Amino acid sequence: MEAIRELTKNHTLGNPIRLAIMLYLLPRERVLFRDLLGVLDVTPGNLDSHLKTLERAGYVEIYKVIADRPRTAVRITEKGAGETAEYLRTLREILSRV
Repeated sequence: MEAIRELTKNHTLGNPIRLAIMLYLLPRERVLFRDLLGVLDVTPGNLDSHLKTLERAGYVEIYKVIADRPRTAVRITEKGAGETAEYLRTLREILSRV
């Protein structure tokens, strides 16, 4: 029961889209906004809103990459990787009891 309470404390990762973003970012160094749009079934505005929530929580950094044209990139932070890993450990613990 305590593990379930722990999961509900993290409102940021409790959202399926934000959790999916973090799971996609976890094994990657950085991802372009455009690439995330291709992976997730969300609108650009919806993705932007979720990324800003993750950025406010300190889980990701959003920045511009200048190549042939400016692009928006997203990088997972150390805090974001740690919190996501902990969230997954807690979820595994709960599922192992089912």
